[in-house]
Amino acid sequence: MDILLFRAALSLYLVSCLGYLSSLFARRVLVAKYAGWGLLAALVVHTLAFGARCLATHQNPLVNIYAALSFFAWVLAAVYLVFQVRTKTRVLGVLVAPAVVILMMAASAGLGGAVALPPILRGHLVSVHVVLAVIGEACLALVGLAGAMYLLQDRLIRKKRATRLLRLLPPLEDLDRINHLGLLCGFPLLTLGVIAGALWARTVWGTHWPGDPKLVWTLLAWALYGLLLHQRLALGWKGRRMAIGALTAIGFLLAALAATGLFFQSVHTFG
Repeated sequence: MDILLFRAALSLYLVSCLGYLSSLFARRVLVAKYAGWGLLAALVVHTLAFGARCLATHQNPLVNIYAALSFFAWVLAAVYLVFQVRTKTRVLGVLVAPAVVILMMAASAGLGGAVALPPILRGHLVSVHVVLAVIGEACLALVGLAGAMYLLQDRLIRKKRATRLLRLLPPLEDLDRINHLGLLCGFPLLTLGVIAGALWARTVWGTHWPGDPKLVWTLLAWALYGLLLHQRLALGWKGRRMAIGALTAIGFLLAALAATGLFFQSVHTFG
């Protein structure tokens, strides 16, 4: 049942993605509004899939990288919908929905079969670590996507091009507001996730900070986001400067995670 629900959610995410893209090409915000309802429907079905998985396995559903990707997609969609209610950013789904679909398609590679939970992943701290870190990273990913759209629109304004497209895109103030809210939510959650992970590492390896490349690069990205939040709150950075910073930070985080996954052995590799 959980697999059927997952596939249904993936299909709805894809329909929503096509709706958002159609709104851009048709230059109609109304189409993006309907796509938003489709994204909400996909999120509901995806939630049911997680519930069915828990009932079927009687264990934490985040047992491997595929489940984590699925959860990341769920959080990214949920956070975007919450921010969409608070800001006029329906068209930002043009970037968010494809990202969600890509994550879900990657997660689908791990569908089927029972997955035994490794002993190292048993414990409440593991769940707290993963949930907080993923939610925090999803908020920061949304900040990066908003930064990308901000820079695109800012460039169009500076070049005085595509005036019809500009009427479709969300106001720069709303994209900057997502930058502000996303940092305020994402950085503290990521911080708590790192702390929970350190406490878990202490019980497993006897040290809060094992020599792990993923941890090192994650801490560097964490420090970069901390700097951005400080510059925003203490020095009043906003607008184009913060959009560039957010895009740089998410690019660094993604590149670091990809590099450590491909070229280094990590204690975070569980299957």
